[in-house]
Amino acid sequence: LPGPDFNYAASGVKAGWEYNLTGFAAHWNKNTNFAWAFDNWFMNLFPREKEFQFNRGGYSTLSFIPTLGTMILGLLAGNIMNSSIAQGRKMKLFIIAGVALIAFGIFLHVTGTNPIVKRIWTPAWTIFSGGICFLFLAFFFGVIDIADKRKWSFFLMVIGMNSIAAYCIADGGIRGVLNESLYIHLGQDFDKGFGPYAPLVTGGLVLFFMWLILYWMYKKKIFIKI
Repeated sequence: LPGPDFNYAASGVKAGWEYNLTGFAAHWNKNTNFAWAFDNWFMNLFPREKEFQFNRGGYSTLSFIPTLGTMILGLLAGNIMNSSIAQGRKMKLFIIAGVALIAFGIFLHVTGTNPIVKRIWTPAWTIFSGGICFLFLAFFFGVIDIADKRKWSFFLMVIGMNSIAAYCIADGGIRGVLNESLYIHLGQDFDKGFGPYAPLVTGGLVLFFMWLILYWMYKKKIFIKI
């Protein structure tokens, strides 16, 4: 934890920031945690124009460790999906896992053992969000696979069947290009008339055009897999 002489300016966070946690949970405060200290050492091992001090969003290299937990939960869910267990039992397992993980994540948070913080992907967030995903999986599995109600899910299916491509499109620069193109072709003020809903409208249009790319890949049977 930061001592009394800690230089908060060098971490990009104010000492009295309203979102700073107290007690043991303070070990996960933004840019004043172990992962931030690690990055201050690790990131400066490489040639840089300026010395690395902090990430404005609070992201850290070591966040990949609890993120692996999310991936493992996904693998476990996939193994259950591909198993020979009866469909009804599969859904029950998803529901039980979802409720248990959510309860455990909340327990870690309220006891101050580990806070639920998405930005740095804390272990409690991994557990809590994993539980939510299991419940969503149970719902979709029950409706689509058990009840055989599939047509309504086509939009989501196109994304899910090319999830790696969807991720790359969203975070690989294409989303930004599509967003800029809207303002180029529709005018810089095209969304002003929507008032506070302007970001929702713009985001919806960008999502639609990203989906069209995925739909084209789906029709051409182009699927990116590892």
